[in-house]
Amino acid sequence: MATELRFRLKLTQEQALRYYQGSARAVVVRAENGQRVQFPAEHIRQFIDQDGVQGYFSIQFDDNQKLIGIKRL
Repeated sequence: MATELRFRLKLTQEQALRYYQGSARAVVVRAENGQRVQFPAEHIRQFIDQDGVQGYFSIQFDDNQKLIGIKRL
């Protein structure tokens, strides 16, 4: 059964650019339940716009802790 965690993410344009260009390879966030979550930065590229990244997100993992996907809520 998949695990879902929710978190808020706010990155400035400059911060988001580091993730987009690959100089920052992992995103580390604190989920609503207090759990620390780390995932590859490539998964937030689709959410980067001219202002950076802002929003409330859901991340899903399978039983082996493999990332299934991230979506904006």
